[in-house]
Amino acid sequence: MLTADQVAVIKQTVPALQENGEVLTRHFYERMFRENPEVLAFFNPAHQQAGTQQRALAGAICAYAQHIETPAALADAVELIAQKHVSLGIQAEHYPIVGKNLLASIQEVLGEAATPEIIDAWAAAYGALADIFINREQQIYQNQKTDFGWTGFKRFVVKKREAASDNIMSLYLVPEDGQPLQAHQPGQYITVRVSPEGGEPVMRNYSLSNRPGVDYYRISVKRELAAMDEAPNGVCSNHLHDRIEEGGMLELAPPCGAFTLQSPDEIQRPLVLMAGGVGITPLLSMLYAALDGQQGREIIFIQCALNNAVRPFGEELAALQRDYSNLTTHLRLSEPSDSDRERGDYDSEGFLDAALLRELLGERSAEFYLCGPTPMLKHTWQLLKARGVDEADVHFEFFGPAGDLAG
Repeated sequence: MLTADQVAVIKQTVPALQENGEVLTRHFYERMFRENPEVLAFFNPAHQQAGTQQRALAGAICAYAQHIETPAALADAVELIAQKHVSLGIQAEHYPIVGKNLLASIQEVLGEAATPEIIDAWAAAYGALADIFINREQQIYQNQKTDFGWTGFKRFVVKKREAASDNIMSLYLVPEDGQPLQAHQPGQYITVRVSPEGGEPVMRNYSLSNRPGVDYYRISVKRELAAMDEAPNGVCSNHLHDRIEEGGMLELAPPCGAFTLQSPDEIQRPLVLMAGGVGITPLLSMLYAALDGQQGREIIFIQCALNNAVRPFGEELAALQRDYSNLTTHLRLSEPSDSDRERGDYDSEGFLDAALLRELLGERSAEFYLCGPTPMLKHTWQLLKARGVDEADVHFEFFGPAGDLAG
């Protein structure tokens, strides 16, 4: 329990954290990986290289300091992080490692400004936050055991492998032990653990793209290439594309994730699912669930892609459009190829805009679910904000470390 004096000290550090947050978190990760290399497997080096992990942590630390007296205000953020921690198998014994390196980094970055009072206050604050995460994560682990029948990693067989687009490949996975699969919540992801080239294990999260309740899990993996010269190619995605064949084995942890399709208060308002690139994967699972469980509700599925070569699940969406009269699909390509234009097998060209929303929705209110690249999410957020959509009606997920759509 933090004392009033400790709370006051934490609040006083907010300006310094806002100014030096990314310097602090960059120092923290470098220090922790050096002093405790055993935690490296929990992190994606591409996110470290791009700086997204450091920015996400800096934002989280600032938010915690600002809400130190009302941590319940951060419940959604805590749930998002706790689900991610569980997906990777993080346990209570890992928290002292983080705490030790975080406090040392505060001392080393701030120097003489990091007084004993500041270190003491942040030690107490970190301890309180760690307890919140540990307690919630233990609940999630227990829920996984109850809901899915296992925790940790379990062997699955690749039953089928197929191309979803030129750069996205789907794997259909069934448990090696033959036990039935329980339905996941639409929008959840699983964790894959592999050891590329016989090296150290790496773990990555992949959304489940299948209809909940079928007898397999399907993940649809984009081959990730380096976004910049010094960044690595996606280790896990390239391994799955190049090395994993039908009949192969993968280790999976149970479904996790806070970005899930919610039961609507009423089904009169349309449900709008807006997917960019491989961000379609959780939304496709949501689409199946909504078609099965929200009969009669108008559903609009907007898919954005560069061109048809990299547009996934075209035939699958076309079949759903034929089978369900309450579903409208719209394909918008930002850079259609010459062959796309010759065939004319897309609905519109360009980026998402207000005109398209008016065309599909008019002035009606709706509930929105978004998933895709960060620039698309930020652009779409601004479109919905300008349209007057209530924030409570907008649900979204970043691929990778969480960010801020308002930025």
